[in-house]
Amino acid sequence: MVACVVIRTDIFLAALVLDIAVGDPTWLPHPVQAIGAATACCDALARDAGIRERALLGRVAGVFTTLAIVGASYTAATSLLRHAGKARSALEVTLAASTLAWRSLMAEAASVEGALIAGDLVRARERLARIVGRDTDALHASEIARATIETLAESLCDGIVAPLCYLTIGGAPLALAYKAVNTLDSMIGHIEPPYRAFGWCAARLDDAANFVPARLSALAIAAAAQFAGSSSSQSLQVCGRDARLHRSPNAGWPEAAIAGALGVRLGGRNSYDGVELQAPLLGAEFRAPVAEDLRRARQLVSLAAALLAVAALAVLGARDAFR
Repeated sequence: MVACVVIRTDIFLAALVLDIAVGDPTWLPHPVQAIGAATACCDALARDAGIRERALLGRVAGVFTTLAIVGASYTAATSLLRHAGKARSALEVTLAASTLAWRSLMAEAASVEGALIAGDLVRARERLARIVGRDTDALHASEIARATIETLAESLCDGIVAPLCYLTIGGAPLALAYKAVNTLDSMIGHIEPPYRAFGWCAARLDDAANFVPARLSALAIAAAAQFAGSSSSQSLQVCGRDARLHRSPNAGWPEAAIAGALGVRLGGRNSYDGVELQAPLLGAEFRAPVAEDLRRARQLVSLAAALLAVAALAVLGARDAFR
């Protein structure tokens, strides 16, 4: 039987502060590294066994891999907390903070913005390559700005909002289980060969896990637009019209919302390992984004994250009041 871990309000707040203040130092081991290593190992085993690309066996192997790694992430976190003794609070804050990517997301986007403003396209492409999966070597300034804004919007969901939701519901163990789902999806949850079968479960589970957070992210962006001097109504209008055009059932929601809030056009042609794909346009009637839009995008995403963090704290406070 899986026990639900209830997070204390002070632990939740401390984790938020720790992530905003420190982020994810490169010298500190991160749980996602272990999750990624486990995923890579299972992927290699399936490849070497010749079952990764087989329709039935590949799917079965993918289901087993996904459920095993997600379950192990939850179980390991729960066990660590149960046996931490007096160090439990510090460990729980650290684990909870590790599921958030608020500071790192803002820092990476700011580094791209700084390079673009300085006119250093080479550095801007290099910094962008750290946070996107598309080819960046030939991107011009507007395409770099577009890619960064799209990543900011999508990462608001899976790097901040979804972890906040799962921390609120089930503490650090559930948030780490979510990070396992998200990591599995990024590594093997592709519709292209050789992961069409092996990554099927990871992709579907990630779709389910992000369904509510993606829509909360869109609403938060629209609400943040009101405070940032942008148009909330335009954000909601574009989101309601264009979100479903995106090939992802979730990514289109925050991306369309931020396109409407900023009044910029997102989507279009992207290249992945030399293969060009055409993504639907979000906010097709607007202009192409420029470097100066990145500051507004970062401001919107931070405000949206702050609004949902306050909402989560309110939920936890109300829970504590009625216990």
